Amino acid sequence: MPIVAVLAAAIFAMQAFNLPVGMGTSGHLVGGALAAIILGSPFAAVFILTIVLIIQGVIFGDGGITTMGVNIINMGVIGGFVGFYGFVGLKKVIRNPYVSAGIAAWFACFLPALAASFELWIAGTFPLVPGLIAMGTYHAAIGVIEAFITGIAVYLIWKARPDLDWTARKTEIPTGEPGKVAAA
Repeated sequence: MPIVAVLAAAIFAMQAFNLPVGMGTSGHLVGGALAAIILGSPFAAVFILTIVLIIQGVIFGDGGITTMGVNIINMGVIGGFVGFYGFVGLKKVIRNPYVSAGIAAWFACFLPALAASFELWIAGTFPLVPGLIAMGTYHAAIGVIEAFITGIAVYLIWKARPDLDWTARKTEIPTGEPGKVAAA
């Protein structure tokens, strides 16, 4: 539980820095990949991002209440699942967990931004092509920062607390479903 609280606080702080993208939107770090990788489950990312987004929307008015559902889908579900499964797949190829975490984090920042662009276009509040270009460009750059932070954070956390490194266990790999593991 303390790790969940620390990750939620760190992700809250990471998301506090917004860059104006234009057309009424902003860009920021996501943190879904970090939570999913450290805790070994994309569901953990959904849980943590939901808590963070509720606190931001209800207490601080950041992100809003009416958009909370799509924000949870984008950052928690898409960010968490892309981050976790991207990490698992990349680690099999690259064999370096920290580089794999960074690359997965980049995708987990970039893809939710593109999803948000489509959602804003469907809502009629955003032009599709200029929106995709703006959100994609900003989040491609922001994703580099997220990749660096995630790779370093995973390295530091797993070095300080090797018991949290679920990838070091040769016999069990989390499947993403609570309580279920697969053989390595």
